[in-house]
Amino acid sequence: MKITQCTAGSEGFMPEHLASLAALKPQLVLVFGSLAAMDTLDVARLQSAVPGAQWVGCSTAGEISRHGVTDDTLVATAVHFDTPAFRVVAEPLASMSDSHGVGKRLAARLASPQLRHVLVLGQGAHINGSALVTGLTSGLGPQVTVTGGLAGDGGRFTGARVLGPNGISKTDVVALGLDGAGWAVSHASFGGWQRFGPVRRVTRADGNVLYELDGERALDIYKRYLGEYAAQLPASGLLFPWSVLGEDQSAVGLTRTILGVDPQEGSLVLAGDVHEGGHLQLMQASVDALVDAARTAAENALGRADPTLPALALLVSCVGRKLVMGARVDEEVEAVGEALGPHTTLTGFYSNGEISPHTHTMDCKLHNQTMTITLLRELPAAAHP
Repeated sequence: MKITQCTAGSEGFMPEHLASLAALKPQLVLVFGSLAAMDTLDVARLQSAVPGAQWVGCSTAGEISRHGVTDDTLVATAVHFDTPAFRVVAEPLASMSDSHGVGKRLAARLASPQLRHVLVLGQGAHINGSALVTGLTSGLGPQVTVTGGLAGDGGRFTGARVLGPNGISKTDVVALGLDGAGWAVSHASFGGWQRFGPVRRVTRADGNVLYELDGERALDIYKRYLGEYAAQLPASGLLFPWSVLGEDQSAVGLTRTILGVDPQEGSLVLAGDVHEGGHLQLMQASVDALVDAARTAAENALGRADPTLPALALLVSCVGRKLVMGARVDEEVEAVGEALGPHTTLTGFYSNGEISPHTHTMDCKLHNQTMTITLLRELPAAAHP
């Protein structure tokens, strides 16, 4: 596996950028960029300049590369595989209620005895991320891991873009499936947020729409805690996500970010499902805690793997973390880079939702406010089982 990376400004990819990508003769190019930059891409030009490559990516709330975090840029990461055993498919998302269905359709197109891992990218504003994950995983075997994320749009939650076989799309969900035994894929996720305030019982909810907590309108309760931040909803909701609790009111490792509010209904639209009878508690974080959590995620993803072998690390971190860290946002990417070592190329984006199993399980979930890492290596032929 060989990797090269370039970063372009708002003017888009220049001929020298495309020449450096084409020189590698890649089969896959990952592109992450701001909403405005993604809308300027001429996909036919890219495909012509780098023939034989599949182009996959999405819009962001910040781009991640080996150099740190940038905004209003395009980061392209080209990968040449010795054995390019992967497939890319796309399906349109008709509406938020189609989130489970689009996951099932993607699974049906990818499912095979050889499938090892799926990377999924979906638009991040009008989608139920947990329903997408459930639909996708229900159609895949237990041996298949799933990671990825929901595209960002700079924290506006109004729309996003996904790049795949159909070019730039406002509605497509794109999935890349890795086939065969030639891959070493590991993953990890870690948050670093702390719970505060009283535990609240979900007394009315429908999927990812939260109507009532303890019999009171959810939005009214939320506004009381936000205080001066309430006027900036839904964007300010990224600073105060909900922790999903189990029956014993202990954390289960899931966080829910607010995507929107309905003042008339008094409801909160969340990035993933919550369940009536369940419990929620507000969360907050410090910069140091978030950086430490990112480092822990990287150490867990690396495990006992040899850090001297070339690897690609896809980092999907939440836009809420970026808002909390502000000018120190590079620190969490630097911490990941230090843990993974100089032979690993970092790419990725700040998202509206992160998709990954918990660190030591295969059970994929939609996360919010986490740093998730997918570490990919191509195994030498002699190492295949």
